[in-house]
Amino acid sequence: MSQAEPVDELAPLVALASAIQDVMIERGLTLSTAESCTGGLIAYVLTEIAGSSDYYVGGLVSYSNGLKERELGVDEVTLERHGAVSAQTCVAMAEGARRRYQADVAVAVTGIAGPGGASDAKPVGLTYIGVADGDGHEVRRFVWHDDRHGNKLRSAAAALILVVERLDAPRD
Repeated sequence: MSQAEPVDELAPLVALASAIQDVMIERGLTLSTAESCTGGLIAYVLTEIAGSSDYYVGGLVSYSNGLKERELGVDEVTLERHGAVSAQTCVAMAEGARRRYQADVAVAVTGIAGPGGASDAKPVGLTYIGVADGDGHEVRRFVWHDDRHGNKLRSAAAALILVVERLDAPRD
């Protein structure tokens, strides 16, 4: 019997990161990240490609609310009213990362990877992904139906796709 080659589950993410890198370097832009439920997966994928230091300035894994407040400038009132897993917090994370790391573009993700931490209003898999740039911000809501690992992979992929789409968006 022949052994099957292992499938690299990160290959599609690295391909997205490569496309981001090409555009960012071509346009002379910088990128930062603010991650919660993905735990640094987006930063890992971005830095898998040689030359990523030409555009990726760094980021933060802000798992706690306190770190979101202190390091990213997320308002305590936003966290109290909307929670850590919300569109409002995600936008504040992206804008905070962009400001803190002086990046042209920032991507943020916050969600409930599972299996715990959910409620009726906020189920396992609920994820918000946001991008902030000089033209403003965009945030999207997703609900994944996978295990913790799968939810993290899907969230990272969606974040990279949103960055690609934001870079491709026509500018006024």
